[in-house]
Amino acid sequence: MRPLRRPSRSRAVVGLVAVSVLLTGCSALGGSGPDPEPVGTARPVAGENATDPALAPFYSQRLQWADCSGGFQCTRLTVPVDYAQPTGPTTTLAVVRLPTRATGEDRLGSLVLNPGGPGASGVEYARAAQNVVSQDVRDHFDVVGFDPRGVGESDPLRCLTDARVDTFLSTDPTPDDPAEVRALEQRTEELGRGCARAGPLAAHVDTLSAAKDVDVLRAALGDDKLSYLGKSYGTYLGAWYAEQFPQRVGRFVLDGAIDPALTSEQVNAGQAAGFEVALRSYVTACLAGEDCPLTGTVDDGVAQVRALLDRLDANPLPTGTGRPLVQGLAYLGVAYPLYSASLWPQLSTALTAALRGDGAPLLTLADAYAHRAPDGRYLDNSTTVIYAVNCLDRDDTQTEPEVAATVREFAAQSPTFGPYLAWGALACTDWPIAPVGQVRPVHAEGADPILVVGTTRDPATPYAWAQSLAGELSSGHLLTHDGDGHTAYATGSECVDDAVDTYLLSGTAPEEGTTCR
Repeated sequence: MRPLRRPSRSRAVVGLVAVSVLLTGCSALGGSGPDPEPVGTARPVAGENATDPALAPFYSQRLQWADCSGGFQCTRLTVPVDYAQPTGPTTTLAVVRLPTRATGEDRLGSLVLNPGGPGASGVEYARAAQNVVSQDVRDHFDVVGFDPRGVGESDPLRCLTDARVDTFLSTDPTPDDPAEVRALEQRTEELGRGCARAGPLAAHVDTLSAAKDVDVLRAALGDDKLSYLGKSYGTYLGAWYAEQFPQRVGRFVLDGAIDPALTSEQVNAGQAAGFEVALRSYVTACLAGEDCPLTGTVDDGVAQVRALLDRLDANPLPTGTGRPLVQGLAYLGVAYPLYSASLWPQLSTALTAALRGDGAPLLTLADAYAHRAPDGRYLDNSTTVIYAVNCLDRDDTQTEPEVAATVREFAAQSPTFGPYLAWGALACTDWPIAPVGQVRPVHAEGADPILVVGTTRDPATPYAWAQSLAGELSSGHLLTHDGDGHTAYATGSECVDDAVDTYLLSGTAPEEGTTCR
């Protein structure tokens, strides 16, 4: 039921072990520390907004930074709720930076980050800068993160109570009869109504608006061009920024690419196939190691995982809590470790327990995926805002009969994840707010070289998407990572890290056809 387009691999790795990072907040203008430092002035901007004088107050705002622990500084950026009505209501974005000590020509400006989602916190991501970008990059760039409009600390969109999110995620995601289809529709309709009631921002959390916010941020940071590292959904945001503001594109890294030319059905089918490939990679490694709960061939092992998920449809497993392991939660628990091979041992432990009748470890993985704390609180709104963004971004909504017709085709391509992701398209069928985005290729004519990074066995953003996006962008350059896991930079490949760092520090993209293994 929940789309499996999620934050970057770094977020997946951090999610289980760094709750302190998840809970770290920053107050933009209050708290202890030195007097706020005004930084940044407006600069002329390219793109459709350049001719609208009503936007001048946003582009000319001076950010007021305050220390917010750990060497970081925090502030808030003001942007219009609706760019078509810039004199109307405004909203604010939480922004954090880790300043570089470099000065003069050694300082290369700001590197703005987006970790994915939609719905992931860029503030949290930047606070993990030590694990997100290299020391060389930190030595020359201010590392800047922001929570996109409606996300995290940026006036978050509240669509459901925590208890209703529990119900939403526990609803059967692979309905077998009309009653179960209706139950799934009711849960997604409830989510849509909740988002619509959350206020006028709900109609403007689309990616095109978020990209405009990024350009306001660029100007407020004092940079003539935007240097940017986007992962997963962050590549989609970055691609639309480049399309709207090609002359403002600086050093752009799009890692784990999503191609805006793909239809919703193609995105869901691609992810289903990608997670199937990742599951097979996990099973292959599991069977070759010790203490693997699976047996036989790779096909046998994959079938055993699928059989477990199928059994949970009618027979949830106890977890020692009031929340049994139902099929929907088990899908999240299996998918989460597939984002990173470093989490495969935890998947083996959880599958071992589940095959013995204990669903607790898989439930723990599902909760980590959904950012749910043991006390029942959701640590952010990423579980629900992902729908609010996706349903505004795409204009190719499917009806229930159309969704049902794709299930068999998806299952043929991905027997394990196909039905789950096919039925997930129902989320936008009756979304109460009309979409504002469209499905089409982006070219960003006139932009500086843009580096697109693709991983051959990426579960969430298949390699083919990186290939197509790099080909569509007028200045796209493809860097291939022959490996497993979601995204490639700062995840263990020295070859990828060297290539990306060279590009960020010098502007020199790797040669066409470069592959890192």
